[in-house]
Amino acid sequence: MIEKTSTIYNFNQQCIIVTGGAQGIGRAITQRLVASNATVAIWDIDAKASAQMKEQLGRSVETFEADISNEASVSAAMANTIDWSNAVHGLVNSAGIAGPNAPLADYPIDAWRQIMQINVDGTFLTNRAVVPLLQAQGYGRIVNIASVAGKEGNPNASAYSASKAAVIAITKSLGKELAKTDIAVNCVTPAAARTRIFDQMSQEHIDYMLSKIPRARFVELDETAAMVCWLLSSENSFTTGSVFDLSGGRATY
Repeated sequence: MIEKTSTIYNFNQQCIIVTGGAQGIGRAITQRLVASNATVAIWDIDAKASAQMKEQLGRSVETFEADISNEASVSAAMANTIDWSNAVHGLVNSAGIAGPNAPLADYPIDAWRQIMQINVDGTFLTNRAVVPLLQAQGYGRIVNIASVAGKEGNPNASAYSASKAAVIAITKSLGKELAKTDIAVNCVTPAAARTRIFDQMSQEHIDYMLSKIPRARFVELDETAAMVCWLLSSENSFTTGSVFDLSGGRATY
């Protein structure tokens, strides 16, 4: 068996915002970015998890408590990030929720609205906040974390599936808007990963997702982080408005 290797980029102290950067996929991305000589502004609603990341990674990161579904919270986090770093070179919007599992006809309306506020409004607000800064400096990279559910649709997860389809559409639209600049906007569509988001799902739904993955396993956090870090790098100089599959062969397009 060939030993797995990891590509380490040199981000030259570029500042990357990672929402949800203290847990799950966001945490793995933060760790890989720091290993690649980036500074990371973690925007996370979980202050305890953020403090643990700060303790682990030290001066390369700063943490800002942020609710990405709230415009005022996003604006405050952006202002505080600029005060800390003086510049922002990229964004990874990883924060999101799965919500409960239920047939559409029985789906709780409050849960639907919460998922849309965090996953869709949050993507809009964070992208909207960072774009003017990237335009002013003529360079930047944005990566939105979507899901294979946004391409394929999962039964009993209509809200989550719809929200992640919206993330894909926002990415494609913004990528086209900025295509004549050196600002790349892309998204990834991972299969499920073993993170705290599983706590929101029924075991039946988790088993269903696994049964649909030809590789017969869930995606590893480091595998997602590897793809995201390339998309954030200057080496990604042409691709924009694109969707990168990390579904273990599940996605059919």
